[in-house]
Amino acid sequence: MTGSLERYAQRHARVADALTAVASCVCTVFGARIGTSESAPPHALWPAWILVLSGVAVVASRSRPRAALVVTAAAAAVLTALGYLPSPLLLAPVMTALYWLAALTDARTVGVYGSATMTVLLATSLAGAPIGDDFTLRTVGTVLWLLLPVSLGSWSRLRRAYVESVQARAAHAERTREEEARLRVAEERMRIARELHDAVAHHMAVAHAQAGTAAHLADTHPEQTRRILTDLVGTTTAALLELRATVGVLRRTADPDADPLEPAPGLDRLPTLVAACASAGLTVTVDTEGQARPLSPGVDLTAYRIIQEALTNATKHASDHAARVRLRYDDARLFITVTNDGTTDGGPVPPVPGGGYGLMGMRERAHSVGGDLRAGPRPEGGFEVAAALPFQPRTPADAPAGRRHEETR
Repeated sequence: MTGSLERYAQRHARVADALTAVASCVCTVFGARIGTSESAPPHALWPAWILVLSGVAVVASRSRPRAALVVTAAAAAVLTALGYLPSPLLLAPVMTALYWLAALTDARTVGVYGSATMTVLLATSLAGAPIGDDFTLRTVGTVLWLLLPVSLGSWSRLRRAYVESVQARAAHAERTREEEARLRVAEERMRIARELHDAVAHHMAVAHAQAGTAAHLADTHPEQTRRILTDLVGTTTAALLELRATVGVLRRTADPDADPLEPAPGLDRLPTLVAACASAGLTVTVDTEGQARPLSPGVDLTAYRIIQEALTNATKHASDHAARVRLRYDDARLFITVTNDGTTDGGPVPPVPGGGYGLMGMRERAHSVGGDLRAGPRPEGGFEVAAALPFQPRTPADAPAGRRHEETR
């Protein structure tokens, strides 16, 4: 019931204020008729303008609570000074103004205005009639009746502040959830883009090199051209199979009865990768230093993808059609270095356009397992990709600091 009245008052504020003003004036009239002290009867006719002022002040108490309280308190002071008892009916306009003051302002303002109102009304009430049997009503009663609307208004203010706080927290939580959802979507898009790039870019670069070489040798070396075209078919088939496998992983659900996934590629497939590069005309030399250590699946996949992308770049850009892969194991990390001696300055294979996303993907992969990667030109010429990966994945914050060159090719 109270909630319904509050909602109606909020939707129809002017109507509610007008009804409150009329009710306050009616209460004041009845309070004046019954609130007569036997020892000090009031004047036969009390000023009608007091009633008018009180009504107008009550109407404005929602928009101007301080001014409304001053006017209604002054009117009540006049009535009590004339000898009327400060009953709740007589004090209805003041109580209404006090309620709105407590509901709409801060506690300090309520304390100052409320104390002043009580002091004035107590003084005028005691001055308007001699001390008698109604002394308790004029003192304790006045204080209690004035404290009631202050308490109700303060409770209303605190309740409204609590509701607003809850709504603000809910809105903040909703914004946070939306931001987290957008962040997860962006991260997922980046992961999908990286997976698709890793699955397709190497095979497409090799196929591009094979097709360019075949076109260059078609007229002079038909047998070699046919062999290269056969290798090209194998390269594109491998690209389709890996793309299909990648899409299958991305679309896979958490179905316990689903078929097991094909193992992710790792360094055990490095000979196959070297052979594919050789079919595209890139000679790859692999050197291993130290005792090979078992790698976690994530680090093993990261190492393979970094070497794959580095050799893809070498296939597109190496002028001597040669690259070197160096794997060095120490007590805690695997160091990968892929180098070539320069970029093409002519030849049968046209350049493959790229935006540097491969290097960015390599860095992201290295950082995701707690490793580090740098890539850039070598002082003696050529290009170098160097990565340091832990045997077991770590958070990026635990990874050793290292230089990060932002060069892209």
